[in-house]
Amino acid sequence: MNATTTRGLVLFAALLVLGAVNYSIYGKEETIRTGEVVYLELAPVDPRSLMQGDYMALRFRLAEHIEAAHANSTFGATVRSAPLSLDSRRVATLAAGDAALRMGYRIRGGTVWLGTNAYFFAEGSAQRYSQARYGEFRINPVSGDAVLVGLADEALNRL
Repeated sequence: MNATTTRGLVLFAALLVLGAVNYSIYGKEETIRTGEVVYLELAPVDPRSLMQGDYMALRFRLAEHIEAAHANSTFGATVRSAPLSLDSRRVATLAAGDAALRMGYRIRGGTVWLGTNAYFFAEGSAQRYSQARYGEFRINPVSGDAVLVGLADEALNRL
């Protein structure tokens, strides 16, 4: 290959990567703008890692319930979206059967991953987030992709 061809391939590859990244960003922004509002109850995490600097370690009750469903073979090995049931406050729990709204997830290191395990905040505002009881998500109703957009207290007031 000559130098011009090599440069052209490198430029094409760079444009392809940038296009893929921008498409992913656009998808997340679209989910934030138009996705279904859902609250997931936070589960306790190791108190030594609850607040580490400018972020909070997160764990969700829904993830625990999905893990139990996998352990009890309620979900097939290839299922990667969980059916959700919403109460009147839009707090989600794992639905017993099929549901109109589903949330995608991954399994990492044997645990269910609901998109994030940390929430980053401005330096010096840890006290404010220590009252968090729910994660506020936006879920794309078609794909099940979810984005954590904030944390909320017991009354679902955004922190």
